[in-house]
Amino acid sequence: MPITLTINGEVRRLTVEPWTSLLDLLRDTLDLTGTKKGCDHGQCGACTVLVDDRRVNSCLTLAVMKDGASVTTIEGLSKGGELHPMQDAFIEHDAFQCGYCTPGQICSAVGLMKEGRAHSADEIRELMSGNLCRCGCYVNIVTAVEQVVNQGDTRLKEAAE
Repeated sequence: MPITLTINGEVRRLTVEPWTSLLDLLRDTLDLTGTKKGCDHGQCGACTVLVDDRRVNSCLTLAVMKDGASVTTIEGLSKGGELHPMQDAFIEHDAFQCGYCTPGQICSAVGLMKEGRAHSADEIRELMSGNLCRCGCYVNIVTAVEQVVNQGDTRLKEAAE
């Protein structure tokens, strides 16, 4: 089936099988391997990407369902070689260990901020609960997200544009 997606700012016209997940399209067809395949059941959040600025488990989303949508992966968050403020915060606060869940964690954090719903550590913990970290870096993840939320980083406003 022919579909058109804007992926990380680039319009892509693609032909996919009707059963192709957005995750498999990103990883296997487009070689955007930053998005991880964790459980393949929507339970771990490793595959989280932004679709029209909303957090989506790409393993549960058929690519054909998103025809015409804008998809942002971890690779698309940085602009002009400069990391997104959330990526910087994750590095600054050691909010990762093995790094496998990190792309999904960061995309989810950026999404919840765009949703305007992250105002406190408790809200961040609740809203990020669909993103699992087997290494147990939750405290540092919340601290990193909280920093960007509270900082009002001007780069965050620029990154949103």
